[in-house]
Amino acid sequence: MSIPKGQVMAINISEKRGIKKHNIDKAYVKADWGIEVDAHSGEWHRQVSLLSLSSVEKMRAMGADVHYGDFAENLTVDGIDVAVLPLGTRLKIGEAEIEVTQIGKECHNKACAIKKQVGTCVMPVEGIFARVLSSGWVKTGDVVEVIELQQ
Repeated sequence: MSIPKGQVMAINISEKRGIKKHNIDKAYVKADWGIEVDAHSGEWHRQVSLLSLSSVEKMRAMGADVHYGDFAENLTVDGIDVAVLPLGTRLKIGEAEIEVTQIGKECHNKACAIKKQVGTCVMPVEGIFARVLSSGWVKTGDVVEVIELQQ
């Protein structure tokens, strides 16, 4: 089975928790920490969050006016359905390497603005989280590659 490669469409950060993420062109992703300038980085299992472009497009098709980062994802990627990657899967993104630690999570306030707008939200089911194994720069357009797929 051929494992597809993807591409970083957007890097999204917020300087403080509880505020909307915004796009940046590149970021330094630090081992055992996350994106250096993102408020959600830290010594825990959800250092970086990812969402597939197909998930964003699914919400747009339902009528949601959403953009990169609106789901609080750090990395929006195309070409790989991140929601189906098993826990423990390792990805090379730009210069950094990450490992999938969690799939989905409950929305902070049970009914985010997107869910209120269209009745559902993809992040709780299709968003994934990872810890950073090795540091490096990640920029928009970088290749996303599965380097170890857990079974």
